[in-house]
Amino acid sequence: MKRLCIVLVSLSLFSCHFFESKEKRTQELIDSELREIDWNSIDTYPLFLDCDETATKEQQRQCFEQRITAHFEETLNEFEFIVDSEDNPTVAVIFVIDADGEIDILEIEKDRYILKQMPEFDGIVTQSLKTVPEITPALKRGIPVSTKFRIPIQLNTK
Repeated sequence: MKRLCIVLVSLSLFSCHFFESKEKRTQELIDSELREIDWNSIDTYPLFLDCDETATKEQQRQCFEQRITAHFEETLNEFEFIVDSEDNPTVAVIFVIDADGEIDILEIEKDRYILKQMPEFDGIVTQSLKTVPEITPALKRGIPVSTKFRIPIQLNTK
């Protein structure tokens, strides 16, 4: 009887260590995988419904850029912007497409003279992005992730 108790006690002690080391190995494997992931790149770009999700990553990028640029051109051409400048100033719109496919503007980079001459510009750009057609978010290892973009907009002067 004593031997049976000793055997059971020793088995239970060893089994705890067996599971603990298995958990530890699993955690080490997970940590190793996480270190190897390139967190600065995505596997697939955000896509509009008319972009091909089976296309190459480069083709997806081109489709996304073409559609977002076309949308900006279409919506911003409805407004007449008058800028008193000798060159065509460039404005940069920095935005995030979150894991749900929603767009949030982080910043609109522009010169002070554009702000003075067109105080309504930020509101127009914000409204333009609110009317973007549905976008599926970027994917990293099959999981939707947020992605940050910077789109330059060149204002034509007359």
